Amino acid sequence: MTKFVLCINNAGYPASLIVGKVYRRLPDPDAEAHDMVRIIDEDKSEPDGYLYPAAMFVPIELPEAAERVLLTANP
Repeated sequence: MTKFVLCINNAGYPASLIVGKVYRRLPDPDAEAHDMVRIIDEDKSEPDGYLYPAAMFVPIELPEAAERVLLTANP
C-alpha cells in the first residue's frame, strides 16, 4: 500500500478534496475491501481520516525526501 494518493475526482466533496492534490492515505483493510480509501482530507479535524471511494484517487510513489516532508507537515 502506498502512503499517498493523488485526487483525480472530487465530485460530491468539493470542500473536502482538491483535484490534483496529494493526500496521506491511512491503512484500513476493511475499507479497501469495499473499494474505499481512508485519507486525511482538507478538514484535518479527524485524525483517523475519512472514507472516500477509491476511484477518486490514484496511488503514487514519492521520493523519500518528499514523503518525510509530507508526513511531518501532515501528522
